[in-house]
Amino acid sequence: MDLGLTDKRALVTGGSKGIGLAIAHQLAAEGADVVIAARDLEALKLAADDIAAKSGRKVVGISVDTGDEASVQELVARTVTELGGIDILVNSAATPWSAGSPTDFASTTDDVVRREVEIKVLGYLRTARAVAPHLIEQGWGRIINISGLGARHANSIAQTIRNVSVSALTKNLADELGPLGVNVTVVHPGLTRTAKLDERLAAQSAESGTPVAELEEALATNSIRRIVNAGDVADVVAFLASPRSIGITGDAIAVGGGIPGPVFY
Repeated sequence: MDLGLTDKRALVTGGSKGIGLAIAHQLAAEGADVVIAARDLEALKLAADDIAAKSGRKVVGISVDTGDEASVQELVARTVTELGGIDILVNSAATPWSAGSPTDFASTTDDVVRREVEIKVLGYLRTARAVAPHLIEQGWGRIINISGLGARHANSIAQTIRNVSVSALTKNLADELGPLGVNVTVVHPGLTRTAKLDERLAAQSAESGTPVAELEEALATNSIRRIVNAGDVADVVAFLASPRSIGITGDAIAVGGGIPGPVFY
């Protein structure tokens, strides 16, 4: 199926690694020109060169701090200059949730919550705010916010707050921008295979002597009983970024292989 993404212009924040990188690869493979943005300029250059070589599309890496308004405004201005405009924003720049982060009520300080909200929620808001006028002016656009299935689990106050907040941001933007031709959706990945996860499992295996396959089997508690790959998430995002996704806006799309038990409606 042709997704209609040829010659579309996309900005992917957090695009130098993990899920953001997989999304950038997929959008370019579908024919879009892409700007990938993150903090590490060297990593961006390597990633951009790789995506461009594999897709034949224009791919540019631009350093950004989504915690800073001026940096975000400069990113969007440069994206428009480099690509000649912008059609698609994928917000994926967020500090990864660490297994060592505080999860209980007593240790969840104000600063812990502020840190989570500053980048993942306010960072997404800043970038959407800078991109939206361009989408509104042309009467078409897509904004996809990458959140997480932490929104559906009460195992950490800060993690749940940041992911639920991204969903709330998404719905508000969708209702306001929908009449202007802009669809806004949120994608909730679960545990996802990335280079970082592979490295973690390899280190665990070396330390414990447990084969990586057994460690993966213990982690794959979803309905499909396998860890979802970053590319699987990217396939869903590519559809949501396309003109074919016109009937979906404001909603949360879970891409975690299914949560056994609960019924979400």
